[in-house]
Amino acid sequence: MFKRNLWKLSISFAIVLWAVWTLVPVNDQPFPDYAKSKARAKTAEFAALLKEATARNAATPATSEFVALKQIAKERKIDLSQYYPNLDLGDVKNLERKNNILLDYLLKESKGQLQLGLDLKGGVAFTLEADEKSLAALPEWQRQEKLAKAIQIISDRVNGLGVAEPLIRPIGENRIEVQLPGVNTKDNPEVVDSVKKPARLDFRIVHPSLSPQPGVDTPPGYEILSLEQEGRGGELSFEEIFVKQRPEMTGEAIEDAFARPDEYGKPEIILNFTNEGKSRFAEVTGEIAQGNERYGRLGRLAIVLDGKLYSAPTVREQINSNTAQITGSFTDREAVELSNVLNNPLDVPLQVKEQYEVGPTLATDAIASGKLAFIISTSLTVIFVFGIYLTGGLIAALGMLVNVLVTLGVMSMIGATLSMPGIAGIVLTLAMSVDSNILIFERMREELKMGKTLPAALEAGFDKAWSAILDSNVTTLAVAAIMIWLGTGPVKGFGVTLAIGIFTTMFAAVVVSKLVMEALILPGIIKRMPMVSILQNTNFDFLKVAKVSFIASWVIVIVGVAVTVYRGNAIYGIDFAGGDTVTLGYKQEIEVGTLRKAAESAGFKDASFAYQQQIGTDNKVLKATTRFDEGKALVAKLQTAFPQAGLDAVGEARIGPSVGKEIQANALWAVLASLVAIMIYVAFRFEMGYGIGAVVSTVHDVLMTIGIFVLFDRQFNAPMVAAILLIVGYSINDTIVVFDRIREELALNPNTKLRDIINRSLNLTLSRTVITGGTTLMTAITLIIVTTGEVNDIAFTLLIGVITGTFSSLFIASPVFYWWHKGDRKHVEKHQDVKPTYEWTGSSKASQ
Repeated sequence: MFKRNLWKLSISFAIVLWAVWTLVPVNDQPFPDYAKSKARAKTAEFAALLKEATARNAATPATSEFVALKQIAKERKIDLSQYYPNLDLGDVKNLERKNNILLDYLLKESKGQLQLGLDLKGGVAFTLEADEKSLAALPEWQRQEKLAKAIQIISDRVNGLGVAEPLIRPIGENRIEVQLPGVNTKDNPEVVDSVKKPARLDFRIVHPSLSPQPGVDTPPGYEILSLEQEGRGGELSFEEIFVKQRPEMTGEAIEDAFARPDEYGKPEIILNFTNEGKSRFAEVTGEIAQGNERYGRLGRLAIVLDGKLYSAPTVREQINSNTAQITGSFTDREAVELSNVLNNPLDVPLQVKEQYEVGPTLATDAIASGKLAFIISTSLTVIFVFGIYLTGGLIAALGMLVNVLVTLGVMSMIGATLSMPGIAGIVLTLAMSVDSNILIFERMREELKMGKTLPAALEAGFDKAWSAILDSNVTTLAVAAIMIWLGTGPVKGFGVTLAIGIFTTMFAAVVVSKLVMEALILPGIIKRMPMVSILQNTNFDFLKVAKVSFIASWVIVIVGVAVTVYRGNAIYGIDFAGGDTVTLGYKQEIEVGTLRKAAESAGFKDASFAYQQQIGTDNKVLKATTRFDEGKALVAKLQTAFPQAGLDAVGEARIGPSVGKEIQANALWAVLASLVAIMIYVAFRFEMGYGIGAVVSTVHDVLMTIGIFVLFDRQFNAPMVAAILLIVGYSINDTIVVFDRIREELALNPNTKLRDIINRSLNLTLSRTVITGGTTLMTAITLIIVTTGEVNDIAFTLLIGVITGTFSSLFIASPVFYWWHKGDRKHVEKHQDVKPTYEWTGSSKASQ
């Protein structure tokens, strides 16, 4: 057994160790301490440098020890790499660039691998203002359109995978507020520049015969640009050339851009042209090549980004290529940032108006209660599963631990940010992830009842549960893929997180849990596997009450939808609708949790607070955000409640939604496309009647959840997008498990009526349905009782979704399948009624 599974054990240990390694360090370490600990040569000399940097930081306006050390090394031309002989910095010769690469690496490594969100840790905030000259001649609708486009582009730049959780929203008519979690300008002063770069790319012709020199005037239509070049010894030189002011091509000819090392290991940026861009590039290079003989030297084509000349390669002949390269003296990070902004060019110049360090938006007690809720809910899930499956429950708990480790490891690798709602989502996903183990255990229970030995029951249980596990996860993965493909922002982020969760759940249940069970059962270490019976041997006639249940549930759905439509925009919170933000001066700081409670008791349900400190000054203010036209009333209530604080409104502005119309539209399209994908996949793997049933039940669950959420007078904010999408995943997973059993029973009982087959299948899966729902319900209820705000809303949504999903798998999906086939199994048999077999599905003698 050990030899047979050695490769599985090796891979599993390697994956778990990798996950742990990616999560270390867990917390941020002070940069001086980390840099000192990693130095491997001349450590005393480097310690003295760090001490000097600390002193300079205390005595001068240097913003951090990181910046101070960078300044000292530049002033004295110190090669910092001498202290780190173990680090490979490539063949960078220029001293300043080499030091920058080294310090940036050390700074990055000193940070915790999983950064916390704005609600838990705060970050940096800045306000960008659109250039009025570029917008002055435009009508109002076009101004708003350009501002909305700028917001989307900035979001794409800072949140490519949708997991970074920034806050980006319009303020007034021409400003954009950006809040980035886990960032500070003390260590990263260039962070704002990378966001606001317009990324205007031009291809311009270099003058074929003239060069700037004494006595040579600039030709009409040209300007002088300087090209920076790095010599073999790292020294920088500059070449001035005449470059045409009018570009031959712009960035519109570029399909996409990405960074990669060239043949010498130096970073370069590859530009992929559109079809029109390729044709135009061939024309331009052809014109240059034709002039080579006329002027007696090779012509050049300048590549200019935001007014800076990056390269001016020579052109020997016409280039009819799909790609071009930008080469220059930049670091790997600069190359990646350049390619990023080239993929998302701004057409409106932006100027920084304000920069603030932002404190956490959640109060200390709220964070503490949230952590406690997560610990309690996860513990309850483990206790619940252990109470039913005993030894199997402990194995499932081990699988959960592996699942969460690998999930966090992957999220760390892709640069995800953990917010309180995000953590809640992981906890709820963990509660649902035990479903695969429950499916296996329930199948083992059935095999043991048939008199099989424990090793035989183990093999047969995994074998028979495999098709349900595979189909349910593949269907959910298809939903995740569509979210990633069509979604933006939080929708795309949810798709990424869901896809990660699917793979880690499969790995934990099908690989790790099975390995542990085989290690314990096959050698005879465990001879019995007792399980507590829940809803075994039931014989409910579900289809008898199907019509009544179907009609009653859809009446509730219709009422919920009607109320939602009637309330209109009132169902949306600030994230969707926008609101007012008031800037307050104060004499005494009041904890944000206390402010939030006071606001809620006064009727301001959606109010939020954060302290901000203007960068470079001691000026600290309180920002209060509430719904439209409630700002002044909120301030008045707070002034009455906290007279000692000396709250004074010094500014007020209207903010737009952080979840814009494009994100909302993409979310809707993603859900619709997911429903089509579900129907196609289920119809292909099962049969069309199953596909119709799956789609109807999923639509039912989403609408029911939204309707009940609105009926309870709750409001939709950004995290609710992910919560609703999670309902789609849970609903289809529950339905597929039931359908897989119906398909199997049809094959095993060829003479049984379709009605009896469906009722039998629902009864056989009832125990698994209740236990899986129970684990998630306990988690959701715990979060509802202990937490507040967005986490409470997410938990409430999942509570409704789980109850609705369980109901629909019993009384919506299966009855629709039954009615689609008019209650006749022969109608099913004309299509597909036999469970498919897989080439990779093995069997053993023990299971035969």
